[in-house]
Amino acid sequence: MRRKIDLSLLVGAVFAGFTALAGAAGLPLVDAHIHYSHDAWQRTPPPDAVRLLRSAGLKYAFVSSSSDEGTQKLYEIAPELIVPVLRPYRKRGEISSWMYDETVVSMLSERLARNYYAGIGEFHAFGEDVDLPVLQQVISLARQYRIFLHAHADADAIERIFASNPDALVIWAHSGFESPAEIAPMLEKYPNLWADLAFRSEHSFNGMVDADWQALFERFPRRFLLGTDTYTPERWYYVVEHADWSRTWLGTLPASLAENIAFRNAEALLARVGK
Repeated sequence: MRRKIDLSLLVGAVFAGFTALAGAAGLPLVDAHIHYSHDAWQRTPPPDAVRLLRSAGLKYAFVSSSSDEGTQKLYEIAPELIVPVLRPYRKRGEISSWMYDETVVSMLSERLARNYYAGIGEFHAFGEDVDLPVLQQVISLARQYRIFLHAHADADAIERIFASNPDALVIWAHSGFESPAEIAPMLEKYPNLWADLAFRSEHSFNGMVDADWQALFERFPRRFLLGTDTYTPERWYYVVEHADWSRTWLGTLPASLAENIAFRNAEALLARVGK
């Protein structure tokens, strides 16, 4: 026997879906992973870069750069939009060498004493790198200023950061490029760990959220952040597109969860900075 379909329920579900998507269309976002390095500001001057960030409907953009001059250029003209994050790289090509350069610590110390920053990063460190003197001093600086660390790292490195400072505030860049099954134990173990979704797309397909990722978001509703990762100058042309794409899949989540990932989690992290 064919089951009768209650058209009122079906119409109601469709309407609810459209309502959620419509609400998400105007959802403010915080992009927690933006770079504005020397080659980016040559192609996209500061006023144009700020216009792009505003066009994306961003409430805040966490910006770091190689060198820090790029971040300061944007912060100078849009301090209400830009959240400065201090990168330990003076130029491109230092990803695998910076942790052996003792002068990095003095550079970071000097800039932290002079300017406002919410965090240090994004920096690359894996496993035993964290035990090197430069990394240990970076962790100490973050503790001293009570700012977050934005680490492009494997799980081992994250573990070592928290072993050095159990009270550290840490953003795990790209969620470690790990699967939900590997991310969940880390978030469970470390309440001061946030995971950004920069340069990740597997959590959403055709505008819908993957079931495993949705379960992870629902289990840790206050721990995920959005991010574009403008690691090359060309990526700046995707800032608006990425924001629109993010709103699409966020619109399929419960409203409170969507708002958390969109901007509230980032705001909660910022509220912890300096405390």
